[in-house]
This record gives sequence, structure tokens and C-alpha cells, in this order.
Amino acid sequence: MPATPGGPTAAPNTAPAAAPARAAAPALPTRPRILSGIQPSGRPHIGNYFGAIQQHIQLQDQGEAFYFIANFHALNTIKDAAQLRELTFDVAATYLALGLDPKKAVFFRQSDVPEVTELAWLLATVTGMGLLERAHAYKDKVAKGSPAGVGLFTYPVLMAADILIYKSQLVPVGQDQVQHIEMTQDMAEHFNHAYGPVLVRPEARLSPTPKVPGTDGQKMSKSYGNTIELFAEGAPLKKAVMGIVTDSTPVEAPKDPQRCTAFALYSLFANESERAELAERYRKGGLGYGEVKKELLARLEAQFAPFRQRRRELLSDRAQVEAVLRDGAERARAVARQTLAEARRACGLE
Repeated sequence: MPATPGGPTAAPNTAPAAAPARAAAPALPTRPRILSGIQPSGRPHIGNYFGAIQQHIQLQDQGEAFYFIANFHALNTIKDAAQLRELTFDVAATYLALGLDPKKAVFFRQSDVPEVTELAWLLATVTGMGLLERAHAYKDKVAKGSPAGVGLFTYPVLMAADILIYKSQLVPVGQDQVQHIEMTQDMAEHFNHAYGPVLVRPEARLSPTPKVPGTDGQKMSKSYGNTIELFAEGAPLKKAVMGIVTDSTPVEAPKDPQRCTAFALYSLFANESERAELAERYRKGGLGYGEVKKELLARLEAQFAPFRQRRRELLSDRAQVEAVLRDGAERARAVARQTLAEARRACGLE
């Protein structure tokens, strides 16, 4: 907060003291090391694609990319071993089908790099309770009735270890994850202050699509049951799209496109000219929500139908997918072992 100006007796032209500011982020190298993960907590949906997967695939050509399937984190919500294995495999097949190139990006399961949990413990010893208690994600989930387990509470510490163990410089996230990157920065600074300059401070990169609405207008989330699955087709896809919640405004009446979930989802697939044209039809009246939903359905088919066959091939060839994940884990562990060794020596454990 800004400082409070002086009262009537304050000296003329005296400005209030400026609040301390966080130092400007250092410039990143031309090809930074990029790190991001996705939880295998359900079937990937279009919110995952536009909020994360699409950007991940684009960034594999712009830096040294490390992408992991966060199955340790998923244990906070999934307690069925077979289900977790299948969802993890499904996420891997999805990324590969959509264009992730394992020759360009290091792609692996989080649990195949056990060093991350040891670094998480080292970070926990320099992290204050107050920092974790301020985590928005923890408070929001507890408010919605999620079990308040230790794993959920310490989620930011494991997330920080995920980032810091690869000396990541750039972390693509949605707006709701920015606080976790700031917490990671704090943990790295606390560790380096205590033991010396071992860990690299990461910087967040916001997704160009920070929030994708679900079929009910809330943020699209598997936990809300309001998703449109990436590879849904036929009747299930049509049911999800036609079930998008809209208001009861008559067809002939003008409508506000900015208050319509169907318009927001259509906008993800349309260019600027197409969005402007549809918005004008909303405002003029005579456009029914059903027509917009049909156009959205056609866009979904055009965007994702070409990837379905590739995904089917990958789902039927577990060995190929497993080989990619094993190779990625070996490459990731080579980096993780080095960082952990530096951290252990700094702490006096070696």
C-alpha cells in the first residue's frame, strides 16, 4: 500500500515515502530453460489446451523445455492406483498427439525423478508457515470443501522444488498460478540467503488465455464437472456443447456477447474479424444461442478431429509412450541430480 501523506502541517511539496519495490526481473537469455507441468487428475479438456498445452507445444521451439506429468501432486485428489496410472498415460498420449516433440522437449513423469522430493524437504526447512498459509489455491480449495491435508498445504513447496531442481528460468502459468511462482522465488531467495547462490530465480510467463470458462460459466475445471473434453466426439461432444448455460433472452432480442459463455468459447477458435462479426450479430438481435453453439461445435471438430487418430495410435502402443517417458526421465534426472548435489553440499549434507 502507498504511504499515507502528511497532515496539514506537512512541509510543502513533500512527497510520501515510496513503498519498497521488488527488484526488476533480470533479462532472460535468448533460449531460456522452460518448465511446466500438468496434473493427471482427469481427461484433458479444452481449458487445459488453451490455458497450457498449446503454449507448451509452441515454446518447445523457443527454449530448453522441461514438461512433466505431475502425478505426485495428483495424489492429493486421486486415491486409486489404477486410475492414476491410466490418467497419467492418457496425458502423455495427449501431449504427443497434439504435437509435443520428445526430441525438442524433455517430457517425463514427476515421480520418475525422486530427487524432487528431497529438494522439497530442503526448501521446507527454510519456508515459513505464514507463506504457505497465504496461498490462495489452498484457501480456495478448503473453502470449497476439499480435505485440508498436509499434501495440499505443502503443495507450493513441492511445486517450488519442481521448478528449482531444473534451474528453470521461465515458467508458463495461468493467472491463478502466479502467486505460486512468487512463492517459489521467495523460497529460492531464502535458501540462497542461508546457504549461498545455488538456486536460480524463475520468472512467470502468463498464458495468453489465462482463463477458459466452463459450460456453466465458471472456470473450466474437472472438479466442477463443467469441461469439454479435448478428444470428445459424436454425441458426448454435442451434449457438452449444447449444454452450455445461457440466459433466457429471446432470439429476436439484442444480447451482450461479453456476458455469454458460448461466445467466450467460440472466441478461442476465431480470429479477430470473426469475433467482431459475431459480436455485432449479438448486439443487433435475431441470433439464437443454439446457432452459436452449433458454430462452436463445428470449430471444435475442425480443430481437434485431425489429432484423434494419432491419439488412438498412441493409446494402443503403450511401449512407445513409455519409452518417451523413460528417456525424458533420464534426461531430467541428469539435471536434477546435479542441482540436488549442489544443494546438499551447501547444506552440509555431503
